[in-house]
This record gives sequence, C-alpha cells and structure tokens, in this order.
Amino acid sequence: MSEKRRDSHGRILRNGEIQTSGGRYRYKYTDASGKPRYIYSWRLNKNDHMPAGKKNELSLREKERLVEADIADQIVPGGGGMTVADIVRKYTSMRVNVRPSTKASYHTVISLLQNDEFGNRRIDKIKMSDAKLWLIQLQKNGRGFSTIRTIRGVLRPAFQMAADDDLVRKNPFSFGLSSVVYNDSIRREALTREQERKFLNFVKEDRHFCRYYDGIYILFNTGLRISEFTGLTKKDIDFKGMKINVDHQLQRYNHIGYKVAEPKTESGIRQVPMTKEVAECFRRIIKSRKKPKTEPVIDGYAGFLFFDKDGHPMVAMHWEKYFQHICEKYNKIYKVQMPKVTPHVCRHTFCSRMAVARMNPKTLQYIMGHSDIGVTLNTYTHLGFEEASREMHEAVNGQ
Repeated sequence: MSEKRRDSHGRILRNGEIQTSGGRYRYKYTDASGKPRYIYSWRLNKNDHMPAGKKNELSLREKERLVEADIADQIVPGGGGMTVADIVRKYTSMRVNVRPSTKASYHTVISLLQNDEFGNRRIDKIKMSDAKLWLIQLQKNGRGFSTIRTIRGVLRPAFQMAADDDLVRKNPFSFGLSSVVYNDSIRREALTREQERKFLNFVKEDRHFCRYYDGIYILFNTGLRISEFTGLTKKDIDFKGMKINVDHQLQRYNHIGYKVAEPKTESGIRQVPMTKEVAECFRRIIKSRKKPKTEPVIDGYAGFLFFDKDGHPMVAMHWEKYFQHICEKYNKIYKVQMPKVTPHVCRHTFCSRMAVARMNPKTLQYIMGHSDIGVTLNTYTHLGFEEASREMHEAVNGQ
C-alpha cells in the first residue's frame, strides 16, 4: 500500500492536492470541457497562518469548495476567461435593433472600459462591493450622475446575461444606484415670466445673438424638445392649419454621425398648435434661411431650417452653446445671475406656464409628447408661492 502524501506539517493531502517546493499549495481539477484547471493558496486550511509578506487569501480547501459548488451548479469556471469589457462587447453585439442614441451609449461605455483597469478584470472576480466602489470612484473623478446611470444601465444587463449563461453566480450590479452614488444632477427650474421676458429682450436687442431670437422664442412657446426642433423641415410647418407636425428628431453621434430618428417616445408623434407669434417666427426663419450649395439629405429628410457655418444642419449641441454664451454675456453686462437657461429649460418653462394657466393635464401631456401623465403632473410640483397663494384664495372664496 502506497504511503499517503503529506505536506510540510505532516498533514495528509487529498487527491489533486500538492505542496510545491516553495511551500505553496495547489489543487488540480478538470472543468466541464475536460480541460485541466489549477487553483493555488499559501494556506491549506482556513485556520493556517499566512506566510509573512503574502497577501491574505482563502485557503486551498475553501477554494476547492467554491470550485465544487460551481461544478455542481454548472457555473463555468473562471467566468469563461471573460473580462468586464468582453462581456459588455458580447452583450452590446446582440443588441441590434436599438436607437442610435443607445448605440452611442454602448460605444461610450466600451471605450471607458477599454481604458480602465476595472474593464480588464475577470468577471467572476467582480463582487458587488467592487461594482459599487468603481461607480463611486467614477463620480469622484468627475462623472455626472446621469452618465454613471447610463454606464450602470449597460453593465447590469451585461452581467445578468453572464449570470444567465452560468459564467457568474450572481449579478454584482443588481443594486439601487441612488443608494451608492449621489444624484448631483442640476434640477431644471422654470423661468419666471419676468426672467423669460428679460432673457428674450436681451437676445432680441443683442447685435450678435439677435439672429437666434426667433428660434429661442419658438422653444419658449411650443415646448418642443431641442432635437425635435432641430429636426424640423419646411414641410413640417403647416401655416394653413397653424400647427407643427412632429414625427421625427435630428441627432448627431460620435462614431455614427447624423441620424433622423423617431421621437423619444411614441407619444412624441404629435401636432403642436402654433400661435400667430410663433408662426411669424417660422416665416422669418424660412425667409432668411440660407440655401446651402448642396441641400443636405439625412435619412430621406431635407429642408432643415438651420445650418452651421459648414452648411450642415444644426443639432442640439449648437443651441446649447448659444444659450450658454447668451447667459454668460447677460451676466457679465448686468452683474446679476440669470438662472441657467438651456433649451430644456425653455421646454420646462412652457410646460409650467401652461400648468399655471390651468390647461387640462391630458391636453398638456399631448402637447409635450409625454408618454406618462405622471411626468406632466410633476410640473405642477415646481410651481411657486404665488400660484399656491392664488389657488388657495380662489378656493376659500369659492371662485
């Protein structure tokens, strides 16, 4: 009968276990595909002391139990050798029928992971605490809450796919984001009537920015999303019916370029009524529209209303920059701080004004293109003291 193998402490070693000449323990096993695999540890049992200068780790037999559990549950050892970046690439490659904006988000996340140590880690080594700490570090490094939400929005389903494929035991990104990362998003407040008036007057009277007055007035008085506004063509303006036909939006993405897409939601397809002032703005825009040498055609659409200096249709980024520069100049001249005004603030201001005017919430929902009435009703929570005081007095007096 052959003598049983023992370690340097005289303990009997099990099948597959050896102690190397350097003192480290090794266990050999065969995975589901028939390939030999090895795990190592400086300790045989959990009660053993770690050698001086060695990083603390599970004992060999603790690791053996994890391997045995994975094999019993048919979990692929080592996460199939896939890294975080690998699993995200696999997941996104399967998402073929998605919006251009979603594809752009995929490119952003993959680029981030390719240049981040976290993206090169093996998926079976990622614990939930690792995932949380990584997102926290992203925010410390200057990433905004909405960006982090987008990143987690890709990683969570990618890891869920890995769990469904038995590459990992559980999804390390299955936690509430707000419990980990602070929501530092700037709340978009509606402008008061006076602030809106001052802003529009400043734009109208400024020698440089006056060229954008009609467009900005339209944004304040239609509630259009900026990508819907930039996507408008001459055919979309119905002067006879006094309405704006909204059935698409214009966007531009890195890696993709210009794209005409459907509105943000199905409810985004709508007809927005025009006041005569808005109609006059559109008439002036169309009359002064500089026809480019070659009319741009994007996904079958032509006749866009605004062009940049290179003759390409303007997109949201152009208007966001104009608003930024207008606010900076206004504040510099008047030495007061005009609240941050963006195209979306125009939309929010319009919605709030219609709410104050007691427009039927369902009508307002239709005009805004909101898919959920809750989004529209939330506008009412942003109204101020004056509106609350007026409504209370009217209710008390039975008006």
